[in-house]
Amino acid sequence: MSKGGMSVMLKNRMLATQQASELEVGNEAYETLFHTPTETAKTTICKLPISKLHPFFTTDIGFKPYPASKLEALAEHMAAEGQLERIIVRAIPLRDEYEILAGHNRTNAGKLNGWSEIEAEIVEADDERATTIAIATNLLRRQDLTIIERGQAYKALLDVQRKQGLRTDILTSGEIRQKLEMDDEADTFGEIRQRYNARKIVAEFFGVTEYEIRKAIKMTQLIPALQELLEEQPRLLPLSCAEKIAEYDASSQQAFTDMCTIEGYQLNIATVNYIVQKCPPPCADRQAVNAAWREARANEDRRRMAPPKEIKFDRKRFAPYLEKLGSDAELEELFLEFLQNRIG
Repeated sequence: MSKGGMSVMLKNRMLATQQASELEVGNEAYETLFHTPTETAKTTICKLPISKLHPFFTTDIGFKPYPASKLEALAEHMAAEGQLERIIVRAIPLRDEYEILAGHNRTNAGKLNGWSEIEAEIVEADDERATTIAIATNLLRRQDLTIIERGQAYKALLDVQRKQGLRTDILTSGEIRQKLEMDDEADTFGEIRQRYNARKIVAEFFGVTEYEIRKAIKMTQLIPALQELLEEQPRLLPLSCAEKIAEYDASSQQAFTDMCTIEGYQLNIATVNYIVQKCPPPCADRQAVNAAWREARANEDRRRMAPPKEIKFDRKRFAPYLEKLGSDAELEELFLEFLQNRIG
């Protein structure tokens, strides 16, 4: 599917999500991603003490709580309009307490308003379904998520799928035969590979490309200091540079934090490419990285200081063509068009 088609799919799914309950969205995601129908077990709708609620802790799904200003706005809206949508929770075994699957910000807003209780829907869910509910609605409803939040969410989903036996790599011939014997509908290697390619399934459900998922997950490999720069000050760490830096191990990445925080300097992809060439990932000595960075900057300075190159032509060779042009500007335009078509 083309990127444009993926974008339309995502917009349509987001619109449908806004009209469906969080539990419906979570169930649809679970059924699609795990090829498993959700059980029709009854849910319990009630008011729960906020003191008995805990943030989702089954796995790290990456979503950050609202900042203070946004949380205050949500609290004001809930105080005026009431709680328009129940939170979703599941019981914590052997404890009279609950894990929040959806509604962390509503719960925090309720606390801010001084509420002691909040409307909730208690569901029975294993870890896989709980994780899917916790992730799906956020990915589809929230457009303000950073690339790192999305990457952590995608990673959590793929990790859960791997635990369920879905493979993201090419199956061996023996595994293929076994799957064929177990599934009468699967007839070819291509169908088997497609069915068990978890990343492809996730991409299609959320209306994104597999490349976007890979890139987002790659950003989660950045050390915390660089993640913060990418999210809070992307001008200091462009995404194209972050992609290259993420290929280094944590120790090597430390060198890049210094480069990104120098006042008056902005890291660029040409410099990072030079460093990668001189100090290939994943491991690089910090001093060697800094040395390569200084060399790249010195090369940039020399290029800026160098006088512009003069372009000279043998006018006799071009005379038959120059006579047909009205001005030097027209010649310049034609020459630029030729270079763009030839070189790109």
